Amino acid sequence: MPHKVKQPIINQDVFELVINATEVGVWDWQIPTGELIFNERWASLIGYTVEELQPIQFETWANTIHPEDLIKANEQLERYWQGKAEIYQVEARMKHKGGHYIWVLASGKCISWDDDGNPKRMIGTHLDITQRKLDEQDLVTKTKLLDESQKIAKLGGWELDLISTELFWTKETFRIHETSEQDFDPTVDAGLNLYLPESKKVLEVALHKAISEGENYDLTLQMYTTKGRKIDVRTTCIVTQTNGITTKLTGIFQDISEQMKTLRSLENSNQSLKNHAHYDPLTNLPNRNLLSERMRSAMLRSKRSEKSVAIAFIDLDGFKKINDQYGHKIGDEFLCHISNNLKNCIRECDTLARFGGDEFVAILDEINHEQSFTPMLNRMLEAVATPVIIDGKSLKVSGSIGVTLYPEDPSNSDQLIRHADQAMYIAKQSGKNTFYLFDVEKDVAIKHRYEEIKLIKSAFHNNEFILFYQPKVDLKNMKVLGFEALIRWQHPVFGILAPGQFLPVIEHNMLTVELGEKVISDALRQLNQWHHTNPELTISVNITPLQLQQADFVEKLEAILNKHPNYRPGRLILEIVENVSLNDVNHVAKVINQCSELGVLFAIDDFGTGYSSLSYLKRLKAKYIKIDRSFIQGMLSNPEDSAIVEATIELARVFKRKIIAEGVETLEHGKRLKQMRCDYAQGFGIAMPMPVEELANWLSEWEYNTDWQSFNEEAIVLAEYSDYN
Repeated sequence: MPHKVKQPIINQDVFELVINATEVGVWDWQIPTGELIFNERWASLIGYTVEELQPIQFETWANTIHPEDLIKANEQLERYWQGKAEIYQVEARMKHKGGHYIWVLASGKCISWDDDGNPKRMIGTHLDITQRKLDEQDLVTKTKLLDESQKIAKLGGWELDLISTELFWTKETFRIHETSEQDFDPTVDAGLNLYLPESKKVLEVALHKAISEGENYDLTLQMYTTKGRKIDVRTTCIVTQTNGITTKLTGIFQDISEQMKTLRSLENSNQSLKNHAHYDPLTNLPNRNLLSERMRSAMLRSKRSEKSVAIAFIDLDGFKKINDQYGHKIGDEFLCHISNNLKNCIRECDTLARFGGDEFVAILDEINHEQSFTPMLNRMLEAVATPVIIDGKSLKVSGSIGVTLYPEDPSNSDQLIRHADQAMYIAKQSGKNTFYLFDVEKDVAIKHRYEEIKLIKSAFHNNEFILFYQPKVDLKNMKVLGFEALIRWQHPVFGILAPGQFLPVIEHNMLTVELGEKVISDALRQLNQWHHTNPELTISVNITPLQLQQADFVEKLEAILNKHPNYRPGRLILEIVENVSLNDVNHVAKVINQCSELGVLFAIDDFGTGYSSLSYLKRLKAKYIKIDRSFIQGMLSNPEDSAIVEATIELARVFKRKIIAEGVETLEHGKRLKQMRCDYAQGFGIAMPMPVEELANWLSEWEYNTDWQSFNEEAIVLAEYSDYN
């Protein structure tokens, strides 16, 4: 007969060793009497010894259970006794002797029933699962945090398993699509069909390259959500390959609609600035800035083709009478008619620009000889003299045209326009309704300019140049921020002359550099006098293009600063016009950085009259941007000017620049700028430029200016209900 294997018998000691090794609490419950027997481990789980828990009853266990979990434990016990569960099992919190709760997994089975089917005896275990519960809670917290972060960032994730073809979306990806896991089955085809046609093509190509060539992608696309709402999204893809075969695609999926809305708004504002910078808003003709660019291009072509360029300066004779008699509205309409008539007189290769008021400049390209442009000039005179019917009124003017030829007149673009302008005045003096060609040989204009430079140089050596100061105020609290130092010529015969009457003459002469250095020195000397009484005041100085282009500009500025040891960093601001910063952005950026190390700040002046790209604005670390006065003055009546001002302010905030509005002429300008959250303002409505002797009186009167004080009170109330900061 076969040999019977004898099974080993585990004695009580071995059994206890096993129990102790597993650190399991064991309990034995006599249900009718409530008597509860448990081992040392059961007691130690909650910080006691067996002796401390005597007498041992069912209530001993019940009293340690968290009230919420006791309800759950009793429910599970009833279910087990009713045969609805194969085993009694519950996760519950037990109160430790130290006062805190631990988590246990309580499991048990009945091993004895009475004749009526009631439970008599149960045995079971307690297992400490505190760490597991803490880990689970940590996972829940992190998962919730991740989910909330994804909601805030509108950033989801996706994964495509190319082996199983299963596409997985995170919760936020479903939310971005305005659907849920229950309502939408994410597949590649279903997802692609939500994209706009152009975006769908781009994504299909990117997916094909990712799968076939292992090429990652990062795309900005447009799509519709499942509810039909159009959104902008960013979707990326990271390729996973095994043995050179793409097996998985993983990426993020983000709703960037708000960011794209802001970007498009900035682009529109930038385009508006570009249009305003290059074209006259009334006639839609090129303005001075674009004229300058076209002039340079025409001069370069002239050098290559060996043909001449004619610059014609056109002025309307008698236009002022039309404006005075019929008003600006009819005057503007008349100018539009004249500009259209003049445009019809020139060729496609030519340019007609509005220079200002009733003045126009035409660039006539590829001129072979003087006779070739004479018919065009005559047609222009006829076009100007043709009567215009507006509101049943026949309006008529004549024209005077001055012309100069390049390269016969070997001047730069600005001088060419001046020469044409001077020739136009000779045409007027000759009886109007005619044209006059600038006589280069006689060089009347150059001789006149030479005499003017001599007079200005003499005035420089005689210390006839002084500084006037125009206040700049903080629109948030109406406090005076500082002053702009503006040069004036204290002429011994003609009195105080404005800079426009002498600075253009020396614009390209080294005298402008010497004069600029004197202005900086005088401004710092005045700043030093304010050091003890008004140490927070700033002073700003205009820098000419020629001065900024000097190789030793920073070195000379440092030498001037060293003569004023009380100078506090940030109190001197150098203002450069926008067009200068664009001509050589690398040089200007370098100068700004070097000057910032000396504690000198920069402002971009006349902003909006040139065309600054966002990249240029980012590279030029100027602290201030000054909106050109032409936009400020027109903002109350012209919606386009108002929109440009508002866009410029928002653009400055994006690049963390401070905005100064110049040309503030009325209290209403100030209020509107305050509502737009403009930082600072200056203009005749606040104060005219004044000599230093008048500053003290003005400062004391400013504090009691009832109009601006009431505006300040209104502004404070407004600030309390806005996000102004």
